[in-house]
Amino acid sequence: MIDCTTNLKHKCLIALIYSAGLRRSEALELLPEHINSDRMTITIIHGKGGKDRITTLSSYLLDLLRQYFKEYRPKYYLFEGQKGGQYSATSILKVVRNAGYKAGVSTKVTTHMLRHSFATHLLEDGTDLRKIQNLLGHNSLKTTEVYTHVATDFQLGVKNQLGSLYLKI
Repeated sequence: MIDCTTNLKHKCLIALIYSAGLRRSEALELLPEHINSDRMTITIIHGKGGKDRITTLSSYLLDLLRQYFKEYRPKYYLFEGQKGGQYSATSILKVVRNAGYKAGVSTKVTTHMLRHSFATHLLEDGTDLRKIQNLLGHNSLKTTEVYTHVATDFQLGVKNQLGSLYLKI
């Protein structure tokens, strides 16, 4: 999806939500100073439930964001609309859906699917469930455990009962 997106702002948004496991609202609230390139972290202020947390900043995303800063020069929010001010939630959803369509994804893609993919891919790579819980900002480990079913099915090569998709390692 990222490779199918040509607009730099849109590419950054998709890469950010996926690579940091953000909620749509968290991406909208980010300020440039929340990006810490020295520590390779992103600070989420007042996420769901009013909680702060720190998540990862990939080097790929950092490179994209540096290009983005040079081109767009955001004044307050990291992502701003054409007339300034906060980028809209509807616009992000359109960006993600359009990228999914261009990438040939057969279902409508949502921002939450990118967050879910972030967690699932970390789990598939062997990341501890408690670390994933912290990165996602979940209060309960039970909320994070939802992702274990997808990863386990993937590892076992189990047939998806909702479609003809057969998952393999």
